[in-house]
Amino acid sequence: MSTKAIPQVLGFRRVSRRSTLTCRAPFDTLRGMSKGFQIAAGATLIALLMAWYAATNLAPGAAFTYYKSLDEFQNAADARAGKHSRVHGYVALGSIERDVAAMQVRFTVQGEPPHAQQGAPSALLPVVFGSLETPDLFKEGAEVVVEGQLVQTQDGGHFRADKVMAKCPSKFEGDPSADTRAASLN
Repeated sequence: MSTKAIPQVLGFRRVSRRSTLTCRAPFDTLRGMSKGFQIAAGATLIALLMAWYAATNLAPGAAFTYYKSLDEFQNAADARAGKHSRVHGYVALGSIERDVAAMQVRFTVQGEPPHAQQGAPSALLPVVFGSLETPDLFKEGAEVVVEGQLVQTQDGGHFRADKVMAKCPSKFEGDPSADTRAASLN
């Protein structure tokens, strides 16, 4: 058997020197698929990515958890169990204490805005935030959402905050003096 016959026996064919090898690009394979299959594959890929994103963010304490008002939190079993929670409230006037040595900020959260409340606040929650870096909008009377868990101590306990988020004040709140002027005109 000659050497010229071996490639033919094994199923190879002789390639001339002039011929070039062609390689198919990945987009060429997509052209061979039907449009319906391409749309279904793309929609499936998007659905899988969204499911992955939701599953990773629905872990305890993740971004898709909603906050509870201070009254809801204090009445819920989560508060007593020490579960990770988000609580909405307002920073009480005169309650912010920055402890540089311990690298923490202590403050009190109340359920109602301090400027709108009459008398003593009904519900108070002492908060300890384990960092000195607070949001720019964090100040007395600011609307905040604290994220963390309730820690029981000998002196009654406090909310150990992992995150403090200050909400932007609304620019569209009505002026109370304008309401009284409008009522006097009627």
